[in-house]
Amino acid sequence: MAPKLSPVNFVRAVMRSFQKESGLEPRLLGNTFRVTDATDGKVHFALDISKDHTNRLGTIHGGTIASMVDLGGSLAVASKGRFATGVSTDLNVTYLSPGGVTGDVITGTATCDKIGKTLAYTTVSFFNNKGQLAARGSHTKYVAMTWANEAYVPPEGTE
Repeated sequence: MAPKLSPVNFVRAVMRSFQKESGLEPRLLGNTFRVTDATDGKVHFALDISKDHTNRLGTIHGGTIASMVDLGGSLAVASKGRFATGVSTDLNVTYLSPGGVTGDVITGTATCDKIGKTLAYTTVSFFNNKGQLAARGSHTKYVAMTWANEAYVPPEGTE
């Protein structure tokens, strides 16, 4: 059996898999998205906002934030020990304050509120450079097929 990873290292391994295997994350977020910390059920992350992340008014695009709700929710599920993080069944975003402009950093916290046999429920909060709540989201995932994966065991070739 492979050695178990800490939650933060496991979540970072899942993130590397998203960057390697997905079409969206590497193109939208590039190497400007990073997991800053993770514990069981909670992930902290940050995005250095670049022009590629903004709308025509120069502020972070709502679609960028919505994509990070999706990714953040998935990483919150990963922090519970699931390398396979399921598929989305529902995603909601509420925008509350400007998230930032090119050169700013937007931070986020994703929490896995509940994980059951079939569904996982997550919430994600985003904060701008001023520390204001910029957006909040919820993400529900179908996870029934993820229970076959061993918790906190890295895939081949990860640390």
